[in-house]
This record gives sequence, C-alpha cells and structure tokens, in this order.
Amino acid sequence: MTNEELAKSIIGRLRVEGHSAWLVGGCVRDLLLNRAPKDFDVATSARPNELLRLFPRSGQVGAHFGVVLVRDGEAQVEVATFRSDLDYTDGRRPARVHFETSPEQDALRRDFTINALLLDPDTGEVMDFTGGRADLTAGVIRAIGDPVRRFQEDHLRLLRAVRFAARLNFSIEPATFAAMQQLAPAIRGISAERVRDEISRILTEGGARRGFELLDSSGLLREILPEVAALQGVEQPPAFHPEGDVWTHTLIMLEGLRNPPIELALGVLLHDIGKPATFRIAERIRFDGHVEKGLEIAHPLLNRLRYPGAVIEQVEALIANHMKFKDVPNMRESRLKRFLRMPKFDEHLELHRLDCLSSHGSLENYAFAVRKLHEAPPEQLRPRPLITGRDLIAAGFTPGPKFSAVLHEVEDAQLEGRASTREEALSIAITAITRS
Repeated sequence: MTNEELAKSIIGRLRVEGHSAWLVGGCVRDLLLNRAPKDFDVATSARPNELLRLFPRSGQVGAHFGVVLVRDGEAQVEVATFRSDLDYTDGRRPARVHFETSPEQDALRRDFTINALLLDPDTGEVMDFTGGRADLTAGVIRAIGDPVRRFQEDHLRLLRAVRFAARLNFSIEPATFAAMQQLAPAIRGISAERVRDEISRILTEGGARRGFELLDSSGLLREILPEVAALQGVEQPPAFHPEGDVWTHTLIMLEGLRNPPIELALGVLLHDIGKPATFRIAERIRFDGHVEKGLEIAHPLLNRLRYPGAVIEQVEALIANHMKFKDVPNMRESRLKRFLRMPKFDEHLELHRLDCLSSHGSLENYAFAVRKLHEAPPEQLRPRPLITGRDLIAAGFTPGPKFSAVLHEVEDAQLEGRASTREEALSIAITAITRS
C-alpha cells in the first residue's frame, strides 16, 4: 500500500464513522500543481482518542497537538485533529491548542495560503478558506492573515517561505517579504538542526540559486550563514572568472545543481569559502591558500549546523581537492590513479564541471579525468598489494614509521607498471629501505 492509498483508506474509514476528513497541506498543494507529493497528511474532526481506537496500530507523534501516525506496512500517514493554535511563547510551537470541529479554523492556523487547502480525494472538491488556489495559480507565497504575526508564532516559517518560493519558483508577496526582512534576526532562536534541515532542502530540492538569492535579500543569509554572505563583493581575476565576484560564481554553480546529494550541494556552496580571507592583489588578484583557509572555515560552520560526521568528511574532501583538477594532465600516473579512486569521485567530477562552466568555461581537464577514469578498470586504480609489512618483517627488517613510506613507494611502482610481481616489489622495498 502506498502513502496515498493509506490516506484515502483513512479518510474513508473516518467518514463511515461520521467524521469529517480531508487531505490537507503540502500534498494538496503538490497534487494541484501536478507534482508527486512525498507525504500525505489528513485533517479530521475526530479526536485523538477516537483515532487511536479506529487505528489501533497507530501511535501519537504529537499528543499535545492531536497528531496520530497511522501505519500500514511501509506506508504511513499523519492524521491530525482540526485545531486552533494558542499562546505561542517560544517562537516555534504553540503552548496550547484547542481542538475544533471546523476545517476553517484549522486552515486559518497554518503558515501560507498554498499550504492551507483541503482536498476530497474521491470527488476532487477543494476547500479554500485563505485564497490558496488563487495564489497557486499566480505563483505566490503569502502568509495567512498578518504576516508579522505568522512569523512571530514560528520563526522557522521564515526559512520555509524561502524554500517553497525556491522549489516552486514562486514570488513572495510583498507584505510577507517585508515581514521576513523585519524579523530575520529571529531565526537565530531556532535550533541548529532545524536550520540545517531547511538549508539542506533549499540546496537539494530545486531552485538552490533562487533560494540563496532570497536568503540574501531577506536578510536571513547573514543571520544563519555569515561566512557565505562574506563572498559578496570579493572580486576575482577576470581572465579566469569573467562572471564576476565569488558570490556570483557560487550562485551560478548552485543554479547548475540537479538533484544533488547534500554533500555535493554543500561542496558547491563552500568550495571557495576561504577566498574572502585570502584575497590579495599582487601581479593580479590572488587567493593563495584559499583551500586551506576554506577547510578552516567550513569545519566549524558544518559542525555548528550539526551535520553528520560522514557529510562533513565528504564536504571537506570536495573543498580540499577541487583545485587539483588543474594538475591532472601533468600528474604522475600513480598520483593520478590515487586521485581518480577517491571515494565518491563522481561528486568531485561534478563540482569541477560546475566550477568550470560557471567561470572560464573550459572542460579540458574534466574531459581528461573522465577519459582516464574510463580507461582504468577498478583493479588498476586499486590493485591488490604485492607485499605488506609482514613481507618486510619476513625479509629481516624491523617495523617502524618508514614501512608506510616504503609501501607507498612500492604501490607507486605498481600503479605505474614498474612492478607486477612480489619479487619486483620486494626488490624496490629493499632498495628504498637501504637508501633511507
């Protein structure tokens, strides 16, 4: 059973029991836009205890808010009792709720008009109490009621407005946008994890460039990512970057993203994050050491947003290696093969491709790396070692730090075709140890 099928069956069961029940929120918005919803939500007049009785395999995920999660196999649907939200005190969630029988009151508590529509999945009837259908047609993000009040209730809505506008390519209604600009500093009161999740969605759900332009113009960017805001106005050498400053270069790269993993998207956003701190003018504009400085800036930034360690590790690898593509035609074969076998090398390739297309436009080194990658089967990029430290011990050598360097030199010879047998590898190792 799919989520949609489960949602329809829940609505059918609730109506048989005499309750009002409708599809609601984002799934309705997406269905009316001919987009495939990720999740399906149901709003109903049934109280939580009645939901738990009717769907005994469900569980409360928001007992205070009357939200019940109904499951059937892999399918799951959130079912929420119509409610009004009262007494917001922490800028995130209401302190009290009042269960309602009217779907209108439930719609009026929501964030944006396009998210407050209710749909009958059987007849296609839409209930619209806020003008959401007109805003869908016009392509507008509009807060319900007083936008200042809506954002004061839940500061995370500031970022959600940006995400919806970017993903749907909608404009933000002027009064709503003015309220966002007025209240932008309030986003600092939202947990790092919530901010991280919204940034990730803006980067990966489509419209990343527009999302970051809106973050900038709303004032949110300097509140949540001041390191990225610092890219603005940092000039670059025109011979290599005719597109303009580092901010413009980054925006063009973001525009080129297509369904990226979060690691690649963050790599694009942060690959030149060290340039503002390393800007200088010698014979031309230079950014000496911007990779190292970028790593120094990116690590605490990603930690601040609570990204998982594996994500941080890959983003740092993308930053650390993005300048090495300029050297690939001149790399020794051993170094090139080690470069090509880096984990998730496809992400390194894509970052480099976007980097080139957003600046000088030359893809020669990209094409060279792709060709070499296709020419070398996995067993050539990562061959089985001809010898190990045990072989060196068996040959009479005492273990120590030099073993690692010696084995590295042996692998160089193997990758370059100068050693293909254990005997040849031992000969190279013995010579290296004796030399050292």
